[in-house]
Amino acid sequence: MKSEFKRAVASEDAPAGRGPFPQAIQVGPLVFVSGQGPIAQATNRPIEGDFSAQVRKTFENLANILKAADLDLTHVVKVTVYLSDLTRVEEFNKLYESLMPQPFPARTLVQAGLRGIDVEMDAIAARPSIAAWAAAAV
Repeated sequence: MKSEFKRAVASEDAPAGRGPFPQAIQVGPLVFVSGQGPIAQATNRPIEGDFSAQVRKTFENLANILKAADLDLTHVVKVTVYLSDLTRVEEFNKLYESLMPQPFPARTLVQAGLRGIDVEMDAIAARPSIAAWAAAAV
């Protein structure tokens, strides 16, 4: 059943996900991006690579999903970061500062038991105006 209240957002340039959930869901001017990790779009499996490569791939997947909603990283207002090892926070922060546009969104960072990956992020993005939201809802 189609909902007027919310709609799924999907990108062919990001992995499909490993569960029964959309890549993102739009509700009014907000887009809620499901947890993204260093997953290859073509295989829907974790990429090979070090921590830096995993963080960069995670950002790439997040950005591709936002693009499908006609948004980008500048529209992100909240992000939650999940790391498999909190000793990597300093390394993550350096990468985050180079990949996330300023002003930085609100952020929570926690340690989590991740399945075969070292980083995952989810995000909330907002359209800058009600007019932009209304145009995208058509």
